[in-house]
Amino acid sequence: MQTTDIFERLRKGEIILPNDPEAYKMREASYQTKELLVQMNNATDPKEIRELLSQITATEIDESVAVFTPLYINYGKHTKIGKNVFINFDCTFLDLGGITIEDNVLIAPKVSLLSEGHLLEPENRHALVPKPIHIKKNAWIGAGATILQGVTIGENAVVASGAVVSKDVPDNMIVGGIPAKIIKTV
Repeated sequence: MQTTDIFERLRKGEIILPNDPEAYKMREASYQTKELLVQMNNATDPKEIRELLSQITATEIDESVAVFTPLYINYGKHTKIGKNVFINFDCTFLDLGGITIEDNVLIAPKVSLLSEGHLLEPENRHALVPKPIHIKKNAWIGAGATILQGVTIGENAVVASGAVVSKDVPDNMIVGGIPAKIIKTV
């Protein structure tokens, strides 16, 4: 029997098997988050949006943060957002593995931050594999980009629109493509 809460185990990077006795808690938490998301995604007042996002993330979202809804998050409490962050329309955050967005980050429309994945073997594919995403200061994530689990986007880095980032991006680099590769230095 597990002695540590499933959400703590996820934050520590533990693979969660589908028969885990606490697996149901992930789905329950997701439905609770969805209730708040419905309110947030229908709100028009920036202050109300930040207040609801603060409830979703269980942290205080700074007044310098701007979020253009809709924003989709499956859990929320493993997302940390710095100051002066801009999140544009229609982004998706799967955060059971953890998402950290530092100060002054720009996130364009339709960006996906996916801190969760699955094992390749068919017999184990329903297992959940969490690995954190870290977006450092002053990074810019272009429209439609996808950041996969375990990736760090370096300070001042730029991810081109439509890129799929599966490996760390060094500071001050521009990456693009599928899979993303270094294009040039900022």
